[in-house]
Amino acid sequence: MPSVCVLDGKQHIRTFLVEALEELGLLTTECRDAQELDARLAQQHIDLVVLGLSAGGVEASHVLTCLAAQSFEGQVLALGPAGSPVVAAIRQLGHELGLVMRPTLATPFGAESLRASVAGLLPADGAPSAPVDVAEALKSGWLELWYQHKVDARTLISRGAEALIRMRHPSWGVVPPAYFIPEDGDPNFRGLSEFVIGKAIDDWRYFLGHSGPVDLSINLPASFLEDPEAIDRLCLQMPNHPAFSGLIIEINGTDIVRRLDLLVDVAKQVRFHNIAVSIDDIGTDWPSLMGLNDFPFTEIKVDRKFVSGCADDSLKRSVCRRIIDLANSYGARTVAEGVETRADLIAVHEMGFDLAQGFLFGKPVAPRKFARSSLSRPLAMLD
Repeated sequence: MPSVCVLDGKQHIRTFLVEALEELGLLTTECRDAQELDARLAQQHIDLVVLGLSAGGVEASHVLTCLAAQSFEGQVLALGPAGSPVVAAIRQLGHELGLVMRPTLATPFGAESLRASVAGLLPADGAPSAPVDVAEALKSGWLELWYQHKVDARTLISRGAEALIRMRHPSWGVVPPAYFIPEDGDPNFRGLSEFVIGKAIDDWRYFLGHSGPVDLSINLPASFLEDPEAIDRLCLQMPNHPAFSGLIIEINGTDIVRRLDLLVDVAKQVRFHNIAVSIDDIGTDWPSLMGLNDFPFTEIKVDRKFVSGCADDSLKRSVCRRIIDLANSYGARTVAEGVETRADLIAVHEMGFDLAQGFLFGKPVAPRKFARSSLSRPLAMLD
């Protein structure tokens, strides 16, 4: 995976660029000036230097001189206003020094423009050729949680977030969970589940200090909750803070149907410790939840395959409405997963879903970026 160094004198610009490049799956580092870059090049191979011009043309010229002195064989991507004389001078100096200068990325720019500027560095398949050992990932500290908004389907205000696990591998960059999540029953699944619980609580405290409390949901396997000791440890980890409104545990709907009696008991037990259980990815097996005397589950999330494209598919809308009626009969809220178009959002709103979740409101992002996102304005109005 190519390595990118973001160089700019302003911290907030470096942070923005690093996060945007990491979302593309690239490995990143950052420097604030030519001196710092000189030391970094002596320690680490870098394929691309993204050069901001907030410090002016003189500092940028020092950076290019440093790269030439190091016989830098990578490429340089300069950022600056279109038609700027400073940008033109930087490009000309780079060529004179024998550096490979990529076409300038004109500011301001969007995510697609940035992707296009680094497209040549993005591999066709950045994922590893074989699954990554999750035990190694846990030991090496490669795992982290990213967060995606759960949005009120009526007001479009964020009502919390789902934590989704990611791996930041030193060679492959950001790796999706399909390449490292073990099979249910694997001994490493317990360690992974305990990591998710602990990291989510740590991130909740981080959000509390930076943007205010956030209602968080995490995903756990049903098998984890079969162990009474694991449940006891889970309950003990809940923050004793007045701003903590609870933790939602999302469990796959098929697993809940298979272990219904057990998980009903678990949900009834943990709710007194500020923990709620959500039924995740429910679909055609929804009739198995009918007629229950006890329904301690706080929400039902409809599988994305019945939400995506529902605006143009009456059969999908029929399944969604039946699940909504089921949830309403138990007093549980409903979440539409996989909302990616405005047409589907309108359909979700008209059918009466309580919450919506999907790429229409943004992809999962790292905690720092999530903390900076607005939690009070309608997300559809955000850039």
